[in-house]
Amino acid sequence: MTRKELTDKLSIYIPQGKIAKQPVERLINLGKKKDRSVNYLVVEAIIEYLDKEETRN
Repeated sequence: MTRKELTDKLSIYIPQGKIAKQPVERLINLGKKKDRSVNYLVVEAIIEYLDKEETRN
């Protein structure tokens, strides 16, 4: 069996319990205000989270 390679694509699942918080709609609105894509905002959020968590450990 061959090992899967990492790709530059990411897909996310929004849990049912979080849908009420409208994360996708909020990202779309924020992206429009900041003239950024949803993808850009999500990647920035992930990087900030990783930086924060990696410095904690």
